[in-house]
Amino acid sequence: MSTPSSSSVLPSANAAEYSGYAAYGYLEAGRDYQHFDLAAEIDRVPARAFELDEEQIARMRRLMDENIVLSLHEHAIVLPEDGDQVRRYNRTGRQRTGYEGLSRSGLTAVIDNFMAGASCVTSQSGWKWDDMIYALGFRLADLAKQDYVRLATSVDDIRAAKRDGRVALIAGFECSTMIENELDRIDMLYGFGVRQLGIAYSQSNMLGSGLSEPADGGLTNFGRRAVDRMNKLGMLIDISHSGDRTCLETIDHSAVPVMITHAGARAVWPIDRMKSDETIIACAERGGLIGLEAAPHTTISPEHLTHSIDSVMDHFRYCVDLVGIDHVSFGPDTMFGDHVAVHRAYAGNYAQKSPENETHPRVAYVEGLENPGENFWNITAWLVEHGYSDEDIAKVIGGNAMRVLGEVW
Repeated sequence: MSTPSSSSVLPSANAAEYSGYAAYGYLEAGRDYQHFDLAAEIDRVPARAFELDEEQIARMRRLMDENIVLSLHEHAIVLPEDGDQVRRYNRTGRQRTGYEGLSRSGLTAVIDNFMAGASCVTSQSGWKWDDMIYALGFRLADLAKQDYVRLATSVDDIRAAKRDGRVALIAGFECSTMIENELDRIDMLYGFGVRQLGIAYSQSNMLGSGLSEPADGGLTNFGRRAVDRMNKLGMLIDISHSGDRTCLETIDHSAVPVMITHAGARAVWPIDRMKSDETIIACAERGGLIGLEAAPHTTISPEHLTHSIDSVMDHFRYCVDLVGIDHVSFGPDTMFGDHVAVHRAYAGNYAQKSPENETHPRVAYVEGLENPGENFWNITAWLVEHGYSDEDIAKVIGGNAMRVLGEVW
């Protein structure tokens, strides 16, 4: 038997199908659009080491190869190397898709939320309709100029990406603030290819309350009409950033399952960004999922106060015990570059309540879940290392998500 060794599990070579295309390669940087020095998509931070032997590593790679691997929530874009340029970069509306990083990710599909609320092209406040169209239009134009990452609007598109060795990108927005009181804008977004929409992003809007508000008024009458419209269109509803009452009323009103695409359990770490047991259970009872979050300083646990993949997996184990393996997945909520710099740049825009317990160490990144290129290799490695079955691993890395998307879409 091989002796376990502490080593990285990340692949060393790009997917054969990736040709090396870089974002906006059909244009001339500095002439057609503003140039920024970008963060590295590969090896920006040290890789997480796992105690796996050769047989376990082979099993991990087989599981990634055989199964559909789907992230419920990422921002698959490359940030500027200089974190102080994040706002300036986002104001151009032309964020760069991390094609190279995605080619190393092992992902079949990713719900990409476009950094849209941070675009701030026409307003410093974000979440304006025009800003959403800038963010969506530029990215989709660039996707159309290459053939490795494909826009997916159906489960058949995801299966085709798996068959063809490509990555399926599912367009989503974290909230509905930009539709204002225009219900038909949901149809427009659907027509543009958007297949996932959040209710509120921390702050309240016409649909319902965000999780940072001092009081939660629940899903509004307009919000109920918006949920009905999303159901009729076949658009996945996300409640990750909504308040407790708004979450529960959205779950109850929707005719199909909704998702908490990126959060954790408040019972593990008591901050408003995490979800209550009541919300997680209600979501699962209606057939939905919770995707575990890994943005810095969110899914911490008392056992692992330094935020890492181990902290996140403490939330994973809790949620599995709470609602069962069929209702848990992962939405790490990462990007290629300094996520903490993004939080720093937009702290005044989307301020959330500070946790009462601020004794945990601040981190520059979440070890093991730092970017979309490494997340699911490391999640699968952790699950193998901790003895989960092939069946259960297949469910949480993509099978559960495919089941729910098939019902919603």
